[in-house]
Amino acid sequence: MDGPGPQPEGTAQSQEGLRDLCAQSAAKLEAARRLVGELRSAVVAFSGGADSALVLRLARDALGERAVALTAVSPSLATSERVAAERFCRDLGVRHVLVESREIEDPLYAANGEDRCYHCKSELYSLCDREAARLGLAAVLDGFNADDMHAHRPGRKAALEHRTVSPLAEAGLRKDEVRAHSWALGLTTWDKPAMPCLASRLPFGTLVTVERLAQVGGAEECLRALGFRTFRVRHHGEVARIEIGAGELGRLLDPRVRRDVTSQVKACGFRFVAVDLEPFESGRLSAISPGMTVERG
Repeated sequence: MDGPGPQPEGTAQSQEGLRDLCAQSAAKLEAARRLVGELRSAVVAFSGGADSALVLRLARDALGERAVALTAVSPSLATSERVAAERFCRDLGVRHVLVESREIEDPLYAANGEDRCYHCKSELYSLCDREAARLGLAAVLDGFNADDMHAHRPGRKAALEHRTVSPLAEAGLRKDEVRAHSWALGLTTWDKPAMPCLASRLPFGTLVTVERLAQVGGAEECLRALGFRTFRVRHHGEVARIEIGAGELGRLLDPRVRRDVTSQVKACGFRFVAVDLEPFESGRLSAISPGMTVERG
């Protein structure tokens, strides 16, 4: 995992853009390195996404065996995400702890209000704190970046309450800079699409249940197996609404592919399958009825 990662699609100009971002934000990366290096040891709350992957790489480089990755496993974590997280840690040579998370048993989480992420992160950081105490590690790190400081992130409140260290945010690293440096370091996560927990596929106010999470999780695994990369399957009762990246919409609408998707998603427990004609964009709020929106993610 050393050296520049897989080359981005497009022209050499896009590659040059990544190099420019690395050069422009080199001081920020070094600040994050120093912050991590000042710690004696740490547990990294590792989701498998681009942000926490970069933090884990910095922790491994600075702390060696005193850096441990922790991934919380629950019905809201897609199976493919758990497998990918395990593979990443194995390839990086970092100890990886999988801990069962029980946020779904919290009525405040299951109620799926706009503060759902706060209750989820509270459970995560409590698990990290306990694991750090058990292993005698000094700190807990997470992957919040500088862009997250300007967005509605209920989980950030939980991080502050648990005194979790956010080296990317503290160093001022934005998401695009995180991806550029991850590319330069050869991390396979550099261009990984954002993948928030499966509960984000349910509209606010829809009770989070194991069954509903399994439905959207199974449907998304079907899309992933068919080669799609950027998408969400939103749960609207009997209807699965698919949001797909602009570059993949044409393939999804191909009659043969559409039939495969429809049959496989229905097999996950939906009666109807709909395709949103607006392309998926991370962070877009999609209106589904007056006064109700779906979660960012």
